[in-house]
Amino acid sequence: MSRDSIQFIRQGRVRRVRDFAPRTTLLDWLRLEERSTGTKEACAEGDCGACTVVLARRRGGRVTYEPVNSCIAFLGQIDGAELITIEDLSRDGVLHPVQAALASGHGSQCGFCTPGIVMSLFAHYHRVSEVMNPVAVSREKIADVLAGNLCRCTGYRPIVDAAVASLAAPVADGFSQTDPERLARLRDLEDGEDVFVGDETSFFAAPADEESLAALLEKHPDATIVAGATDVGLWVTKKLAALPKIVHVGRVAGLDAVADTAETLTLGAALPLGRATPLLGRLDPDVDELMRRFGSTQVRTSGTVGGNIANGSPIGDLAPVLISLGATVELRKGDRVRTLPLERFFLAYGKQDREPGEFVRRLVVPKPSAETRLRVFKITKRMDEDISAVMGAFAVTLRHDRIASARVAFGGMAGVPKRAVAVEAALTGARLADPATWRAAAQKIGEDFSPLTDQRGTAAYRLQVAKTIVVKALAELAGVPGTATRVRPRASAGERPNDREAAHVAS
Repeated sequence: MSRDSIQFIRQGRVRRVRDFAPRTTLLDWLRLEERSTGTKEACAEGDCGACTVVLARRRGGRVTYEPVNSCIAFLGQIDGAELITIEDLSRDGVLHPVQAALASGHGSQCGFCTPGIVMSLFAHYHRVSEVMNPVAVSREKIADVLAGNLCRCTGYRPIVDAAVASLAAPVADGFSQTDPERLARLRDLEDGEDVFVGDETSFFAAPADEESLAALLEKHPDATIVAGATDVGLWVTKKLAALPKIVHVGRVAGLDAVADTAETLTLGAALPLGRATPLLGRLDPDVDELMRRFGSTQVRTSGTVGGNIANGSPIGDLAPVLISLGATVELRKGDRVRTLPLERFFLAYGKQDREPGEFVRRLVVPKPSAETRLRVFKITKRMDEDISAVMGAFAVTLRHDRIASARVAFGGMAGVPKRAVAVEAALTGARLADPATWRAAAQKIGEDFSPLTDQRGTAAYRLQVAKTIVVKALAELAGVPGTATRVRPRASAGERPNDREAAHVAS
């Protein structure tokens, strides 16, 4: 069955909306239709966080509170959730603990960005209440939480101080106290029906299962597939794209499934990056750190594993890592399912091996063997929430003192994420401890890549950085400490990935 409206909970009651353009953003609906203007618009690209709202959803039998950038989220994506905005936090004139701490600690001046900051900390307040891990209230963790929120006036010291004060001993707020009722209301929204709002020429659709998704895309191969909209949303806000047909995959049952075995990690295409973080982080501390720097909490909440691959960006963070590990991608069109090596999925800039009406189904990632060492380097202009200028991933298999094999992949060095086959050939069979090996392999970069010059770096800069990354990776594998090669050294050998980031698990 299919329904012709989206449904969500808003301020304690179920709202059903059927009259909206497919490309309507959540922020526009809030400000222009509902007239809830506490949520602000600033960058309109998901960077500054002034537009942050929270979606409450039922996951694993409990309510989760997840921050999202409403400026690039489509209204239809909130089907089945509860929408919480800055207007909803105070009760009977009493501020929420996060609001009270920011007010008393002078954590706000103009107030334009404050609503988004409050909503990010409100979501984290609930994660802290769930995990009760000291790491979750550290200043370092709070800085991560606020990486997607820009304060233009106050400076972060009083904001972080206020966050620490409010999170030190979180008490059950008005939301936590009513979670059982909220959980029941959210469960009632899970009707398992396909959503189709509009007509055959213009619609927002959200299929409930994979069969419906495949059939809909076969019928409308010209439709835009949307997962988290962290990329597609910018097509609307920056390129002013019309997007008359949108197919949202976030409601497809099982498309976010995970299979974790001793040999492989299989990730459904619709799995949000925030939920994938602890799984990928366990592969290696470098991957854990990469995921920490992957956009912001808001971006990781919405963005998906499959979306980061399917958009084909040459600077996407996941592709080089997964290519170095030998990952495969599974695609479906109609009843046909096919699998190909991920490195062959990317054909040219803006072009992938994906037919009209075909969608990414899942990714299968081989886990590193006991003899394989992984190193990942992300080079950006700033540490947090920035797009890579150059990204390098190295999976090197060692036998005694020699390199038995190597898979090396780069992003930002070509029109697609790509393996450095000349570098790999130079490394295979070489002695790891010989610095001459490092330099010889690094010089092969020029045979593998002819990068472009753009706003993130010149071609000469990219070539030099890539050579340096090769040397750093091999030096670390040979025993050079990370303090000599990294701004932020790798986790120590005895530290499990995500022990430092325990609060991500609740995301």
